[in-house]
Amino acid sequence: MGDAILRVENLNVRLDGEDVLVDLSFDVYDGEVLAILGPNGAGKTTLLKALLGIVPYEGIVKWREGVKVGYVPQRLPFIKDLPLSIKEFFQLANASEDETMKILESIGLGRKILGKRIGDLSSGQFQRILIGWALASNPDVLLFDEPLAGIDIGGQESVYNLLERLKGEKKLTILFVTHELSIVYRLANRVLCLNKRIICCGAPKEMLTPEAISNLYASPVKFYQHKH
Repeated sequence: MGDAILRVENLNVRLDGEDVLVDLSFDVYDGEVLAILGPNGAGKTTLLKALLGIVPYEGIVKWREGVKVGYVPQRLPFIKDLPLSIKEFFQLANASEDETMKILESIGLGRKILGKRIGDLSSGQFQRILIGWALASNPDVLLFDEPLAGIDIGGQESVYNLLERLKGEKKLTILFVTHELSIVYRLANRVLCLNKRIICCGAPKEMLTPEAISNLYASPVKFYQHKH
């Protein structure tokens, strides 16, 4: 598959005396979409933070030289309380108005939203704006933490469509944390099943058997495969 854009070897994270991640090793390649799937407390968000160097870890996290990484955290409720317009918000990312307009177009929002206050956005619009803000740095890789969390059904579809466009048009490498099987089937080339350790890693249709999902979540689950 060529040289890895990211190589992780024997990654361990211990926080407050607890083993959060144990002996993780995996590679990520150009243009790949990797879903990180697991139950609450599995260490999914901590893994993204370790990849970004936000939390201390042992082991190797090696990004290809010169790679730029964008990050969309799971919850940023405080941003919605900021008295900023969309234009002012993108100015914080040092984006010119022309650059901002190109980004808004790429995330399916137009000029009319430029003067709108962040606090007046719908949940789906707000999530797309956060993705657009991450795109302002022209990243090669985007990391998403629960991209559909707290978004209504209509908003979820708009975010789905945006992620599919980013995957197809911009050829970005995408890593996203989720517990939603539907988005894994729809977007991911590979799925990494995580519960402090790697439980499985491979193509979703091969890895996500009912037995594997039950083992991952440590309880029987109803199994529905997304048809798309």
